[in-house]
Amino acid sequence: MVRGRYVILYIVYRQSRQIEGEMKLTTKTEYLLLALIYIARQEKEHFIKIKDICTVYDIPKKYLEQLFLTLKHNRYIKTKRGANGGYKLARPANKISVSEIARLMDGALAPIEAVSKHFYSQTPLEKEKKIIKVLQEIRDYIANRLEKLKLSDLV
Repeated sequence: MVRGRYVILYIVYRQSRQIEGEMKLTTKTEYLLLALIYIARQEKEHFIKIKDICTVYDIPKKYLEQLFLTLKHNRYIKTKRGANGGYKLARPANKISVSEIARLMDGALAPIEAVSKHFYSQTPLEKEKKIIKVLQEIRDYIANRLEKLKLSDLV
């Protein structure tokens, strides 16, 4: 019952939101999660071609190539050129959390920046401690859930 109350409060907050910063997965994160799950499923076989991922999930190839550069630079994937080339995870799937990818691409997991541990910024709501406490609890629930959720859990 308590969690339900916070979810309702968060929905009301989102609908009447006048503050910048929120926890929302962008298309970038959604596409990367889909691609990483696909790679994790197929990885034992060979390097994965980007066109295969794009075909399965209907992702624009050029867009995914750009997103993969971020993953490569942050050592989440490795690449191989040539006929047998493609993409592989640079770390085991059970060592990559969904929260890592979400933070890398979208920033804070907190509903507002005033309660973010990694991307703090002042907001007008800080003047009301009770709402901040509720939003911190929402942040903690989301962060804990996504930090425990590994790519291997989604394969």
